[in-house]
Amino acid sequence: MKKEAITVILAGGVGSRLSPLTDHRAKPAVPFGGKYRIIDFTLTNCLHSGLRRVLVLTQYKSHSLQKHLRDGWSIFNPELGEYITAVPPQMRTGESWYQGTADAIYQNLYLLTRSEAKYVVVLSGDHIYRMDYEPMLKQHVENEADLTVACMEVPKAEANAFGVMSIDEYQRVYSFTEKPENPQAIPNNPEACLASMGIYIFSMKALEEALEKDALSSASSHDFGKDIIPGLIDGERVYAYQFGGSAGRVSQDAYWRDVGTIDSFYQANMDLLSYYPPMDLYQKEWPIRTYEQQLPPARTVSSPAGNEGIFINSIISNGVAIKGGSAQNSVLFPKVKVENAAVVINSIVFEGVVVGEGAHIENCIIDKDVVIPPGTEIGVNPKQDAERFVISPKGVVVIPSDYQF
Repeated sequence: MKKEAITVILAGGVGSRLSPLTDHRAKPAVPFGGKYRIIDFTLTNCLHSGLRRVLVLTQYKSHSLQKHLRDGWSIFNPELGEYITAVPPQMRTGESWYQGTADAIYQNLYLLTRSEAKYVVVLSGDHIYRMDYEPMLKQHVENEADLTVACMEVPKAEANAFGVMSIDEYQRVYSFTEKPENPQAIPNNPEACLASMGIYIFSMKALEEALEKDALSSASSHDFGKDIIPGLIDGERVYAYQFGGSAGRVSQDAYWRDVGTIDSFYQANMDLLSYYPPMDLYQKEWPIRTYEQQLPPARTVSSPAGNEGIFINSIISNGVAIKGGSAQNSVLFPKVKVENAAVVINSIVFEGVVVGEGAHIENCIIDKDVVIPPGTEIGVNPKQDAERFVISPKGVVVIPSDYQF
């Protein structure tokens, strides 16, 4: 079955709600978890699931993403028909960029049809989760489905941010509404709804017909959730696949996060610091792959002033040097330096950042290559921070890359 499937990863969204982290890079290329990029989680799922024909549809500010794919994911063998290929907009169907998720695939439909694949796996490149796609593909084939949609239970109060579906006892979908004002609850659980995860498996013929029809509609927004899926419910065989069950080889943590805002991105990183993290990065059977530079090990060292370099409950990557400073409950990416008497608390510090002597950093996200001057305080005085930086609704201060103090 896996040889009969081709995978498309949608990785071209603007990601404006994650600004300023997306001011110079695509959302899937945003660093995560001390060493990864967001897209590494979806690509790792493809790798371990045996999906070896992967098209990554890029669009906005794609250079960083394409460089990461080249450096970290040039691992498949084209002579065996395996590939991970970045596909920028080709404008084969007109002069516009991608107008929606469905239009992005419609503009590249020729790549799918000439692959001779029977099934198309459609994924998003900007979610954090681990999933074995093979059982979902197997269920799709067994059901002779036209479309299978991965879903999970979410609290009803949060369901209006998702596509919400209703299913029968055979897992067949009989209703689907994108971001409803009054979401339909699960019959046996009035406080929860069944939400789409943006993970789809189409039979090639059904996808081709649906996209051709959608492209001719001037009233369509050319989106899977708003247009394609609701249009297939009545006439085609649409089924749900419930995420987090017992099928598959990955541990069943049922963790899935859309890190589309500063607060959700911050919390997903902080989740990794829990004693029992909700997503286990240390499962030997499902390691997350990424590009890694050749760097020396991380180290802590006492300063000439006699202060110990320490870190407490933190993720510390290769090349980090804590030189008489301290990091507490934080995520430090490669080549970060924390100088004498500097303090980093509850923060995410991207690659190459230098935290100057005596600086105090708290509840922050600091993008790449920023030099924090000695004695600087950030995250301590909200009024002062608001004059210089973006502050999230929950109070996370974001310093953009290459910021000059």
